[in-house]
Amino acid sequence: AKAAGFDGIEPHSHLDQDEVLRARDATGLTIPSVSCGQYSRGLNHPDAAKRDEAVEGIKQALRDAKRYGASSILVVPGGVTEQVTYADAYPRVQDALRKVVPLAEELSLKLAFENVWNHFLLSPLEAARFVDEFHSPAAGWHFDVGNAIYLGWPEQWIRILGPRIQKLHIKEYSRKKMGEKGLMAGFAVQYLEGDNDWPAVMKALDEIGYQGWATAEPAWTPKGVDPAARLSQISGKLDQILAL
Repeated sequence: AKAAGFDGIEPHSHLDQDEVLRARDATGLTIPSVSCGQYSRGLNHPDAAKRDEAVEGIKQALRDAKRYGASSILVVPGGVTEQVTYADAYPRVQDALRKVVPLAEELSLKLAFENVWNHFLLSPLEAARFVDEFHSPAAGWHFDVGNAIYLGWPEQWIRILGPRIQKLHIKEYSRKKMGEKGLMAGFAVQYLEGDNDWPAVMKALDEIGYQGWATAEPAWTPKGVDPAARLSQISGKLDQILAL
């Protein structure tokens, strides 16, 4: 990643902290954020014990992030399923996260909730409301540009979420491929060849004064591509996007 031109990396939580720190120091890469997505999905679970497991997973991610020098963690805020209704998920997720907020405040870290395909928080207005209802400086948003396209226009999300945005995921998406082959197929497109209006996205980020990190998170890689070459290609595309 360093050789390809990246300045930082977003690791998962629950890794060997000492090993991560050795890698960070050896490469000079910054760790601005830690992802605990797989450990936070249980926030919506009907079983209170499962929700408590998710709470403990998020707390561990916060401890990891503090040691690495990160400023936020990426949290998947539960979700809605056929079995877990929207009306049940909303209070369950918030009540569970309120158990984490005090530790985040103590460590001066942000809980950055990401818009993922979990059938939950489906509009920027609702997402902003969700963050604000914690009444805490520790609550924020991790905005994924590509994930928002099938629901609307990322630049509109950016203007509404405004200073709540702590970090960005830069991902490409094709509505055409989505229409032809289904939702997931929309990710099978190179950067700058999908339906993101990157100049509009960059303009919206400028308008809200965003100065934080932008993490490349491609959801698709062509078969047979050398990993090092792919990293360099992604790094170059990211440079082009951020220069718009």
